[in-house]
Amino acid sequence: MNDNNFYKAEGHKERNPALSEDDPHSTGLLFAQRNRMPRAVGLACLFLPLAGALVSQPVAGIWWVILVLWAFVWPHLAWQLAVRASDPHACETFNLKTDAIMAGVWIGLMGANMLPSLALAMMVFITTMGAGGPRLCLAGIVLTLLSCLVTLQLSETAVNPASSSLILCLTVPVLLLYPLLFSWVSYRNVTRLEEHKRLLRVMSIRDGMTGVYNRRHWEILLREAFENCRRQQRMATLLLIDVDHFKTINDTWGHDVGDEAIIAVTRHLQLTLRGSDIIGRFGGDEFAIIMCGTPPENAISAMSRVHDRLETFRLPGTPQLTLRISVGVAPLTGEMTHYREWLKAADLALYKAKKAGRSRTEVAA
Repeated sequence: MNDNNFYKAEGHKERNPALSEDDPHSTGLLFAQRNRMPRAVGLACLFLPLAGALVSQPVAGIWWVILVLWAFVWPHLAWQLAVRASDPHACETFNLKTDAIMAGVWIGLMGANMLPSLALAMMVFITTMGAGGPRLCLAGIVLTLLSCLVTLQLSETAVNPASSSLILCLTVPVLLLYPLLFSWVSYRNVTRLEEHKRLLRVMSIRDGMTGVYNRRHWEILLREAFENCRRQQRMATLLLIDVDHFKTINDTWGHDVGDEAIIAVTRHLQLTLRGSDIIGRFGGDEFAIIMCGTPPENAISAMSRVHDRLETFRLPGTPQLTLRISVGVAPLTGEMTHYREWLKAADLALYKAKKAGRSRTEVAA
């Protein structure tokens, strides 16, 4: 049976249907994708401040080519490397370290020009901290400092931290906007993570096909209802419901029709019962209902309405098929000391209904 219909309806929109958190490779791709836009936007915005600072330095022409490639080609190349890597997470971590090394190189070539150097360091440290925490950030700091010192030594560039008014005008927008961009990306990631966690919570308590509670969570609710009703001396009724001849439906019409039958029975129960009644899918074709504050007579009347509704209901494509259910009803009694005794009583009543010919409701003795 397909048990994913409800989860698909509840599921959030994925930014890329091919990516999910279900395996390490996909997780690595998501990690690389989170860094893709900040890297592309950040490096593109830094091009003019870096170019303005390099103009005053005696750098070879090849460095201008490298600057253009680094600012406008490297972000897309880094993404492609991660996509094609067997371990995208490790590859993207290497890319982040490469960013840190190149930042040090440009700081060295600029002679540690203060504002562009600050913008570069900020971008590297914010990105590495957000991607890998203090450990990766510390690695980024060390790599940036080492590559800066090596570049200063090899290029023999004089240290000149002073920034002109032009460099100031080109760099300040980057200093203001990049943290906002990274914060927005982080906010989107947190929002998606919360939605993913919400969906996981739903999957842990709900049946995937019908949307009602699954057996594990329904039994937790049954235990709570049993204890509360006994403590408050409140009446309650438990029902177990079985779809009659469900195996024959599957064997004759196929599992798709069987799925439709399960969903149809669920909808009829939901339409008939109160919102406070707790419906669970107890097994493949078995349902269970907790009706707190309801005497068995009212529960029987409700099931009679469900029987009548199903008698006239037909599944699309199989008009010759009539759905019928057997119901076992067990009122909560003072003699019951454990919720499983209550459940056992309902199960015996359901067995009694099946033995008496099915398509009926029986009450526990």
